[in-house]
Amino acid sequence: MPPRTVKLRAATVTAVLALGAALLAASPQSGAAAAEPAPVIDHCRGQCDDILPPGENGNATLVEILGNKTLGTHPAHSDDQLDRYNGLVAGHTGLTDQKLTEFFNDASFGVPEDQVESVVSPRSDVTITRDKASGVPHIKGTTRYGTEFGAGYAAGQDRLWLMDLFRHIGRGELTSFAGGALANQGLEQQFWPQAPYTEADLEAQVEYIRTHEGARGEQAMADAQAYVDGINAYREKSKNGRYFPGEYVLTGKIDAITNIGEIQPFKLTDLISIASVVGGQFGGGGGGEVQAALSLLAAQQKYGVAEGTRVWESFRQREDPEAVLTVHDGTSFPYARKPDQARGTALPDAGSVTAEPLIHDRTGSAGTDRKTPVEAPAGLEKAQGIYDHGVIPEGALPGSGPGAQKRGMSNALLVSGKHTASGNPIAVFGPQTGYFAPQLMMLQELQGPGISARGVSFAGVGMYVQMGRGQDYAWSATSAGQDITDTYAVELCEPDGTTPTKESTHYLHRGTCTAMETLSHTNSWKPTLADSTAAGSYRMQVRRTNYGIVTHRATIDGKPVAYTSLRTTYRHEADSIIGFQMFNDPDYIKDAASFQRAASNIDYAFNWFYADSRTAAYYNSGMNPVRAAGVDPALPVRAEQAYEWRGYDPAGNTAEYTAFAEHPNSSGQDYYISWNNRQAEGYATAGFGFGAVHRGDLLDDRVAKLVEEGGVTRASLTRAMAEAAVTDLRGEQLLPELLKVIRSGPVTDPELNAAVQQLESWRAAGSQRRESSPGSHAYSHADAVRIMDAWWPKLVEAEFAPGLGSELYGALTASLATDESPSAAHGPSGAHSGSAFQYGWWGFVDKDLRQVLGQEVEGPLARTYCGDGDRAACRDVLLAALKQAVAEPATEVYPGDGSCKAGEQWCSDSIVHRPLGGITQKAIHWQNRPTYQQVVEFPTHR
Repeated sequence: MPPRTVKLRAATVTAVLALGAALLAASPQSGAAAAEPAPVIDHCRGQCDDILPPGENGNATLVEILGNKTLGTHPAHSDDQLDRYNGLVAGHTGLTDQKLTEFFNDASFGVPEDQVESVVSPRSDVTITRDKASGVPHIKGTTRYGTEFGAGYAAGQDRLWLMDLFRHIGRGELTSFAGGALANQGLEQQFWPQAPYTEADLEAQVEYIRTHEGARGEQAMADAQAYVDGINAYREKSKNGRYFPGEYVLTGKIDAITNIGEIQPFKLTDLISIASVVGGQFGGGGGGEVQAALSLLAAQQKYGVAEGTRVWESFRQREDPEAVLTVHDGTSFPYARKPDQARGTALPDAGSVTAEPLIHDRTGSAGTDRKTPVEAPAGLEKAQGIYDHGVIPEGALPGSGPGAQKRGMSNALLVSGKHTASGNPIAVFGPQTGYFAPQLMMLQELQGPGISARGVSFAGVGMYVQMGRGQDYAWSATSAGQDITDTYAVELCEPDGTTPTKESTHYLHRGTCTAMETLSHTNSWKPTLADSTAAGSYRMQVRRTNYGIVTHRATIDGKPVAYTSLRTTYRHEADSIIGFQMFNDPDYIKDAASFQRAASNIDYAFNWFYADSRTAAYYNSGMNPVRAAGVDPALPVRAEQAYEWRGYDPAGNTAEYTAFAEHPNSSGQDYYISWNNRQAEGYATAGFGFGAVHRGDLLDDRVAKLVEEGGVTRASLTRAMAEAAVTDLRGEQLLPELLKVIRSGPVTDPELNAAVQQLESWRAAGSQRRESSPGSHAYSHADAVRIMDAWWPKLVEAEFAPGLGSELYGALTASLATDESPSAAHGPSGAHSGSAFQYGWWGFVDKDLRQVLGQEVEGPLARTYCGDGDRAACRDVLLAALKQAVAEPATEVYPGDGSCKAGEQWCSDSIVHRPLGGITQKAIHWQNRPTYQQVVEFPTHR
């Protein structure tokens, strides 16, 4: 049993005892109307705002889908937050506190009588009131069961099809459910191996929460069951009433004429499968040690072991002293650091690594995109093939596609009261979860016994508000990505004692030759109206060991091994429900300290931020394993008991975890920023890309200036966020150094000199990617933006590849892509996704150029690469790359896709809400900004 579950946390004992008494006093299924709860006091007093485009309504009937396809119409409240969200690009420069609601929803509790659009009561103990402005459900229950039933019912109203998609993604059944499009094949192949659970595995997670988390665990599962009951009630009612989502007809689940067919009932284990997808998308951290080992070997092969290791470490930047930090007051939280003398590191023999095959027994269209369209019934022609490219385009979902292990988004800006005009803390924060129609999250307000909150929840796990506001506090999160996943090298064996091979399916576990567990899942599909992909099937198979899932095979010193991936949250995806339950409990969250304790119950790797009228605070959550002394977490380690996590029990995947105080945390710092940057001193990063330049600098520089000036307001902090959201990181942070090298001599080529002048003008104007006027769909300084987009990948390669050599350069770019511009479809977020500049070689270029210029560099690269360290030679390299970029036409820089013609710069950058159902949305201006966002300032406290 892990220490965190051996005994109840001291801070929660009182609350748990009270909760247990409540559980004994009333049956959770009781539908009897209870006394009306006391009125909730809203301490935000009109100073809480939020936004979640495109709109709250994510369900559309078949008629509404056809209306969208033929006439461009939209169901009510499916797109009414889109223009306000988009409007901030042009509107932020003149923003005042009074104008905030032009771009955000009023996030006050309740609905004024004259703003009520509808009221439904699916049970006698709950009402769902929707407001006219945005259609958000305000759920008010007189019993706990009724409240949660109402949450499930409202989720069915707003996200039934989306929830169905995600439970099938989590179970590895997407192609069988929605069609065999190549993107669907890729998506289930990405997610299922991360959590390849049997039904018994999922049921065990439910039981674990019930039996190991005390009264809160019992209540959580009762709440979850009520939520499922509510979903199923709406599922049945909408099916019988024929107003269910039209996608069920288009994918062949229900006959449009006879209504024959079924929407499969939801069950508790579906919530676990959805939680595994959500957690994998946003709350993971670490992993990738095999690729790290390959890049280290490439460095050692080029430079020798000692020098190669030094070079590699300078690129790995585990604790770069110039990196932007969230906790910037000097407090250190040592974790996952490079050991002085590593033990148990398991580097493979050169050339021996092979990926473990996942797909077997392909038939028909498996692995291809072959189409055999069915004949469309009369009137449905416009809907034919809407899922031919997948229900979720390849790479669109954070945590899927190339670079999936690198996903981590969202941002936060908080300023303490001593630096604000009012004397109260201000927060502008939210999760950056991609852009979909409908969104992965949904807005809701929950008011009932022990629950009082408004905000967002991921569809399908919305028993509680996961990010939002309470009566006198608000909270949000960013993905943290600290190292909670390790790679082990298990030695292969044969049970009869014969010599093992790389293909052996037994391994040594604590001295015993043990069989790997084989988990497999067979999917088949046939063409439908929505997805024309020809019939096909395949079998997905993974091998599970006591050290996690097998990902690769290799040899070490000639002996065959399997590399496995083990994360602390495996088999524990749903345990975090306890922390979310606490966030929603007004009797538990009283102040920053109680919030931080609640956040410590979240097992995923998140940065949590909190603000009330008195304090802004921060806490980094996650099941951080306590590693054996000397283990290097950045590289694979031998699967021997001496190198296991301390207290590791493979039966339940439990171990010892770092204590509450060892996680980065802070209360009352002058300000906080987070954009998935490094957390604090001593807290080593889990991957590449956390150096001297990070997109977090775009926020940190602006908020630091506001704090220095004082008198910060909600509008000024929002302006800082919005300005950073349209700024090119390369232009702001790196162009000055590039220009300094280039201008160290005269630029005699007239064409190049003109290009340099364009770049200088763009930099002087703020390096923004912003329309010249609202609706123009053309950037100011458009040519400078084009030149930078073309120049950057060329200059990085020209600067580093000659010195590193092709093999090492290729290995390092496999660990960290060089670029992630808004229009770069190759980046980890894909095209049209908003999120940009998270991962790239910004920090490497910055340090290298400063080394060339002779400037002071803390944590320098082991060698200087541009022009081999010679300024004149470096200048020639940069100018040669610039000449190539200038000559590259816009049609090649922006090659076009399904949304844009070649050469359309604004369109290539633009945000496109990827349709997860039959409703599509218009493209909007690029913003590097949270999808759901709050602006809050509480003037009073309970």
